[in-house]
Amino acid sequence: MSFLRKLFGSNKKEETMMTEKMNIGIILGSTRQGRVSPQVGEWVKGIADERGNVNYEIVDIADFELPFLGTTDGSEPGIAAWNEKLASLDGFVFIVQEYNHSITGALKNALDFAREAWNNKAAGIVSYGSTGGARAAEHLRGICGELKIADVRTHPTLSLFTDFENGTEFKPQALHLDNVNAMLDEVEAWSGALKTLR
Repeated sequence: MSFLRKLFGSNKKEETMMTEKMNIGIILGSTRQGRVSPQVGEWVKGIADERGNVNYEIVDIADFELPFLGTTDGSEPGIAAWNEKLASLDGFVFIVQEYNHSITGALKNALDFAREAWNNKAAGIVSYGSTGGARAAEHLRGICGELKIADVRTHPTLSLFTDFENGTEFKPQALHLDNVNAMLDEVEAWSGALKTLR
């Protein structure tokens, strides 16, 4: 026990937060037929699971069958389930595809369907596209700021030309492993720090 804890006593809530494993969702940002985001997401999860210090899970927005925002009365069960899932997570890793220099419509719609469930959490971004998905990632960073998501700096970028065979089979170059681990280090550290605000 540290000197300060002897002097001031311990905070049971803080102790519980420090001993519980955090939960981080790997959010698949595409819902289209033939998408490759599940391959990328499983690759990131495999790297993350080897670390063993945080619970990682794939969160596929396609599973929630979200309508387009503002086109229904909002009573679809997927909307509530989406918010509940996000609320249960301490941080995120977005798997981002670049379409027309930005993120997918499906991801933007999913981002817009929640508010407080995003707040005061950290996120990493893994993107892919003809330029590594860099432009989509930059757009996502602006949205994260509005939703009070702290996006970390390290950003693995995957090229459709060198990390995918025939544009469909994901075969990442070994050099990406260090970047993914560095990004996960930041997401875990920031997620733990931000947990104290919630």
